[in-house]
Amino acid sequence: MKQKLLLTVITIVALAAMVGNAQTNNQSMSDKSKTLVAYFSATGTTMEAASKLAKLADADLFEIVPEIPYTPADLNWRDKSSRSTLEMQDKSSRPAVASKVENMAQYDTVFVGYPIWWYIAPTIINTFLEQYDFTGKTVIPFFTSGGSGAGETMKYLRPSAPGANWVDPKNLNYMSENEMKSWINSLK
Repeated sequence: MKQKLLLTVITIVALAAMVGNAQTNNQSMSDKSKTLVAYFSATGTTMEAASKLAKLADADLFEIVPEIPYTPADLNWRDKSSRSTLEMQDKSSRPAVASKVENMAQYDTVFVGYPIWWYIAPTIINTFLEQYDFTGKTVIPFFTSGGSGAGETMKYLRPSAPGANWVDPKNLNYMSENEMKSWINSLK
């Protein structure tokens, strides 16, 4: 058990260092607008998509890290009493986020990435959105999924950032670099 905890702590520290390095680059999509790619990844799949997206969009990268990390048992969707199952059953659940984006006001465009859980975004995404004022900002959701689409994601995300200019969510699973570039260019 101590080894698992130590491995989890080491992983979080390593990811935090990578995110910190990405944030210090402060590059943007164009001279006039700053872009952020913020993401939550439970298994690494969404992190991989977000990293590729940030590179191609010339954007800053921020990982949405839960204050209490998810364990494999927490993520067991077959267990009706697992943490993720209970959070997703309670749409008012707001898992705490470990850190905040410094100076969110500098960003005009924010990509928000997440895995699909029970046909919607995990409620930690609502926590993230509700920490900031997105009025006038463009929010572009993207997701990864083992097979389902976005489901009712937007029904639950829009109220968490009511002043945002929302773009329809995009599945980035298995998207090639050229396909991702084309999608990014279509957003300009």
